[in-house]
Amino acid sequence: MDLAMGAMGSLNKLSEVIKEEYKLQKGVKKKVKSFSAELDIMRAALGKVAEVPRDQLDEQVKLWADDVRELSYDMEDVVDSLLVRVEGSDPNADQFNFKKLMAKMLNVFKKGKARREISTAVEEIHERLQDVTRRHERYNLANLPAAKRTTTDPFWEVFYGDKKNIIGLQKARDDIIKKISDGDPVSKAHLKILSVVGFGGLGKTTLAREVYDSLPTKFGYKAFVSVSRNPDMKKVLSNLLFKLDKEKHASMNAANLDVEQLIILARELLSKKRYFIIIDDLWDKEACKTIRLALVDNGCGSIIITTTRHDDVSKICSSYKDDMIHKMEPLSDNHSQILFYRRIFGSEVCPPRFQQVSKKILKKCVGVPLAIISLASYLANNERTNQIDQWYVLLNSIGRGLKKGDDHVKKMKRILSLSFYDLPSYLKTCFLYLSIFPEDHQISRDRLIRRWISEAFIQVEDETASLLELGDSYFNQLVNRNMIIPINMHVDGRVEACCVHDIMLDLICELSSEVNFVTVLDVIKGDAALKENFRRLSIQKSMTDLTTTQMGTTSMSQVRSFTAFSPVVSKIPPLSIFQVLRVLDLEGCDLRRSPGICLRHVDKLLHLRYLGLRGTKVGKLLMEIGKLQFLQTLDLQLTNSKELSPSVVQLRQLVCLILDSGMSLPKGLCNLTCLEQLMGHNMSFHSEQTAKELGHMTRLRELSFRLDVGGNDEVTKALIGSIAKLHKLERLEISVNGNWRDLVHGLVPPPNLRRLSSYNQLRLIPAWICSSSLPLLSYLDLTAFEVRSGEIQNLGMLPALCYIALDTGNIKVVVEKLEVSAGAFPEARVCLFHRIILVNPTFQKGAMPMIQRLRFGLRVNDILSPEFDLSIRNLPSLKQLRIDLSNKEVSPEDYSEAIDMLRCVAESHPQSPTLRADEY
Repeated sequence: MDLAMGAMGSLNKLSEVIKEEYKLQKGVKKKVKSFSAELDIMRAALGKVAEVPRDQLDEQVKLWADDVRELSYDMEDVVDSLLVRVEGSDPNADQFNFKKLMAKMLNVFKKGKARREISTAVEEIHERLQDVTRRHERYNLANLPAAKRTTTDPFWEVFYGDKKNIIGLQKARDDIIKKISDGDPVSKAHLKILSVVGFGGLGKTTLAREVYDSLPTKFGYKAFVSVSRNPDMKKVLSNLLFKLDKEKHASMNAANLDVEQLIILARELLSKKRYFIIIDDLWDKEACKTIRLALVDNGCGSIIITTTRHDDVSKICSSYKDDMIHKMEPLSDNHSQILFYRRIFGSEVCPPRFQQVSKKILKKCVGVPLAIISLASYLANNERTNQIDQWYVLLNSIGRGLKKGDDHVKKMKRILSLSFYDLPSYLKTCFLYLSIFPEDHQISRDRLIRRWISEAFIQVEDETASLLELGDSYFNQLVNRNMIIPINMHVDGRVEACCVHDIMLDLICELSSEVNFVTVLDVIKGDAALKENFRRLSIQKSMTDLTTTQMGTTSMSQVRSFTAFSPVVSKIPPLSIFQVLRVLDLEGCDLRRSPGICLRHVDKLLHLRYLGLRGTKVGKLLMEIGKLQFLQTLDLQLTNSKELSPSVVQLRQLVCLILDSGMSLPKGLCNLTCLEQLMGHNMSFHSEQTAKELGHMTRLRELSFRLDVGGNDEVTKALIGSIAKLHKLERLEISVNGNWRDLVHGLVPPPNLRRLSSYNQLRLIPAWICSSSLPLLSYLDLTAFEVRSGEIQNLGMLPALCYIALDTGNIKVVVEKLEVSAGAFPEARVCLFHRIILVNPTFQKGAMPMIQRLRFGLRVNDILSPEFDLSIRNLPSLKQLRIDLSNKEVSPEDYSEAIDMLRCVAESHPQSPTLRADEY
């Protein structure tokens, strides 16, 4: 769903249904055609509105767009009500087959009462549609203005202003100068391109200017050019030429040349002299490619620096991939304080009475210079500087929709909003959705994607396509654009969670509130009236008694999403008041502390797509879950419930099923053909039939379970056979006791497997873990009793492997004559051999070229041998080395000498990796 469009996609579906229904009534065919035409006009107008920042829109345009969005939500509720009627009559309905569904709808329409109710609702909405159409014509909204450009480019202030705010960038400046200046005579002659990348407001342009001014080398040409969002490439190239050579620019009348002519002219000019050019504020790959065509590699040792907010743009802009990408870091606490205090007090000293509140404000700025300077400038106003209550007012408003009228705060928001308005429409919706979560909240990637799916933000035309896969791509795009802060990023690129900068959260809270996208109750003042039509409700930290009372008297009939966080568990309203709820997320709310909340009647919420009860500890679940025919996510982890309703197999739309420990899987799993995630601990397959049914879940992409199969070989064989049929499986986590150890060696692995974790102790590493069977495997965590040199070498041939953890349980295993050959472990960043002692291992040149963390065991006596040569000097990227020392029957002196030798080996490595040596 597109935020700008509201629920317009569902309007198409409704119009098709209405056409079918009214075929029986010829007199209204014209009305239906008009209905569809008006929807098309509104959709086009809303698309134009979405391209203009909201603060640049005329108030009448805002009101009209808001009315259309609200109308679309109401119409979607009509669609849902109709679908609930149809689905409710047949638990085996297939929503993906729309033709069949419409045929069933017609049968419902033919029933008098249902037909009258639907017709009445449609007529009411049609009247509202006519009203907004008349206003569309009255306000001449067909000719919306283009987005206004700011009169002052932020780049000008950085480049031509003074340097009083240059704090904490000296080390980064020196590092960049070293990178672009170092090298042997041959490499110095080549063109070097370095990219500076980071979140908006971190000081990329300021840092680039520092390098530009400080680089001591002389150049024939120098230029600093800003590109900005939605650039006119003709103007950019003309500006570049002007800054390189004003006389040439004038003589060639460059302002009247086209892009190709400007590229040719720039290449000719730069062909024979060394140049240093900074291309600031790049937003897309195409602009980068066009500018690069003009910047020739002339063999003179020229240098280009680019700045961008997007990781993917930085990668195509740099010369040597990661080596020439500088990622901006937030300012340290000390530098943040210096910048803050200098701007307010003119010195680095803060009066004692302001120290506590200032530290709290700086914590919310998270080291972002733009935020620090903007808020400090706000407080530097003579009327506020000495009024500590004003400092606390500012503190309490950060992260809650800061709406200060100060010019400095407005400027900060304008710069940050550029990143938001650069997002494609579908990502704008997904990003604004983050305003549901409190400040500093770690948002689980899986939880967020599942909720996006349930809100219909992620839609695929092909019913066989993966919603989770598309959701992953949305999440990764936000990470790559530096819009969210990744948390727990694995070496294979997988991010477990994210959070939002408090200052950016400010912006999206404000935008969400303005368009009635998300309502956060605890940010509403006690004397403010609640809106009557809020759609997504989040209660987070606290509410006044008045707000609680208002919520109890306000209709919840239109609320489609309700989220509560643990501090307000006692304020959760009765679930019976919701009528069209799609998302119910109570994760982390211990409902034992709120006895008024009853989940017994959740099965009455027939519109529900997402039911998140993780961590609620509610105990026994009595609901008939099978009635929720639209349910896509069911998360029951940490509910303290041991029983799963057998009716769960009726949930034909279920995409994600997360079970609590010890829950048994019922018969009928083969019905869950849409399932992409099945996760749980101690899941029980009581019969061979249930184990075989797993093989029918052919869309499954993630499977995680811990299982005690006991001595039942038939169940185990059936389970292994089923896993082999899951051709789309990408992630498999298993921990199984019993006969699995021997039978698993016969498994035919799914070819698309990317992550494999097996926590049960195998006897040997299975032969099918090899490059021919698992070419995409990037993550491997395995436990085996026996490990041999040849098996490790085979693992080294896995072409995509980024992370490997190999354990032998509680048994020490000695591996002799391990020779890690050139080309082995080509993509590995982390390699951990737990309780595995390597005897005189050899790392050839070209082995493990990307390895950063390496762990294995050595014997002390081998280290003290004159022939000992660890050869880690051949691992160019090594940053951390951990050695587990086996010191059986050696003296303390020998042990100490062995550690000293290892320390010398580490210090002689070009990267000087950190060394940790422990006895075990």
